[in-house]
Amino acid sequence: MRKNKRRAHDAMKAKSPSVCTHCSQRKVPHRICSHCGYYNGRRIIVTA
Repeated sequence: MRKNKRRAHDAMKAKSPSVCTHCSQRKVPHRICSHCGYYNGRRIIVTA
């Protein structure tokens, strides 16, 4: 019975989405926004 409880705390948690400050779309925290290409107020990727 104990063997299946051993790693019960190691489960991966889902990351909560954050909101892009430039375009207000949902994005993964600490990543470049895939919609507008901005990160931390600066344009990183030029999108069409």
